[in-house]
Amino acid sequence: MTENRSHKVTVNRLSKNLGTEPQEEGVDIQTNNLAIEVEPERTINQGIRQLQGYKKPVYIAGVNTKAVEKALEATKGTTIGVMDNQGNIIKRSTRKR
Repeated sequence: MTENRSHKVTVNRLSKNLGTEPQEEGVDIQTNNLAIEVEPERTINQGIRQLQGYKKPVYIAGVNTKAVEKALEATKGTTIGVMDNQGNIIKRSTRKR
């Protein structure tokens, strides 16, 4: 499975679980309560930059186990949360509304 395909599958799965549509611009998924950026391992840092400025809980969703591990490492000491490609929260976002 290519990176783009796993990204798209993850975005669609999480959007459906949250009852929303994927975003055309900005973060991949946004609801009134949270913002999610779906990333493969090599673009985790870009995802972190993408989440700057959001005034609600924010998450990096890794497309696979390696991406989740890298996201956990990269978000240590930040308000950014991490979830897996099924939408399970691994590290809760501490960013307030």
